[in-house]
Amino acid sequence: MTDWMVWWLLVGVVLVLELFTGTFFLLMLALGLVAGALAAHAGLDLTGQLLSAAVVGAGAVAWWQRRRARHPVQAPSERNPDINLDIGQVIGIQNWEPGGMANVRYRGADWAVQLQEGCAASSNGRYRIVQVQGSTLIVQPLAAAEPAPAAAAPPPRAEPGNPPPA
Repeated sequence: MTDWMVWWLLVGVVLVLELFTGTFFLLMLALGLVAGALAAHAGLDLTGQLLSAAVVGAGAVAWWQRRRARHPVQAPSERNPDINLDIGQVIGIQNWEPGGMANVRYRGADWAVQLQEGCAASSNGRYRIVQVQGSTLIVQPLAAAEPAPAAAAPPPRAEPGNPPPA
């Protein structure tokens, strides 16, 4: 078996391992093994092949680690307003059950509501959704100084015989 065959076999093994584990770093190491295989195709000796694989593999791992450090991990989907558009919405709740639970009609459906840990029920009855766990909204009271969300006025309708306002 030639050197390049061994390198490509190792690339295949590492890719299969990556599929089983889901570790992106193994893909970076597979890039190093590809560099070793290409060095073997170019006719480099075993030292050159190993050096190529080590430099490319280590460089790819270092690049990926630095990229991960620069881009922080996003919040879980249950608390991420970029994924769940309910996060940050304001709802009104007047009647709380013992244990910090309530039921509310929100977006045309009945939802269970739970106070966020460490929060007390608000006197003004307005709460901001901070997390969604299944069909339960986790809320925290709005501060009394926060303004109410502005309600959008419906667009004027054109009536027959009258042009719409400009």
